[in-house]
Amino acid sequence: MANNQHSGGGLSHEKIETSNFLMIVLILIVLLFGGLVEIVPLFFQKSTTQPIEGLKPYTALQVAGRDIYVREGCYNCHSQMIRPFRAETLRYGPYSVAGEFVYDHPFQWGSKRTGPDLARVGGRYSDEWHRIHLNNPRDVVPESNMPAYPWLEKNTVDHTTIGTHMKGLRTLGAPYSDEEIAKAGDDVKGKTELEAVIAYLQGLGVHRK
Repeated sequence: MANNQHSGGGLSHEKIETSNFLMIVLILIVLLFGGLVEIVPLFFQKSTTQPIEGLKPYTALQVAGRDIYVREGCYNCHSQMIRPFRAETLRYGPYSVAGEFVYDHPFQWGSKRTGPDLARVGGRYSDEWHRIHLNNPRDVVPESNMPAYPWLEKNTVDHTTIGTHMKGLRTLGAPYSDEEIAKAGDDVKGKTELEAVIAYLQGLGVHRK
């Protein structure tokens, strides 16, 4: 009789294990709860929400360069996350922290890395080196398998939309002033996409050497 009562009401193991739909629903509920427990506290930790000392939002030209960097898929081979391993910190500098990327939406961290990490690339090479590298990587790194991007030097930045983009970034937390947004178009007008990408790369990691 006890067995009959047990199997007659509630969610028995048998019901769960024999119903694919019920099993999937319960698994999703557990994953959702676990994810909330792990992720939600991060939104309230200063180490993940506060910029590091000296960090400034991207300039208009850097914003344009970052858009081009994403458009060309550079993040598919270059992450921006120096790992906390001795060999990497000796070679590149301090490991990445969340406070460096609070103005990045979305951030460019990733696990894929064909080329070197770029979190500390700012200031390591001259603008001219980057220009040559982007036009034909093998001119400066003979063994490189990175494709060339010669069109960046021919294309000019779209100055008509950059202010709108910066307004969007401001709603996400970047502290742009009305004046900075108003003159953003003039700041990038006539600049090439190559200049924009170089400006973006040269600003990476310079606040935490």
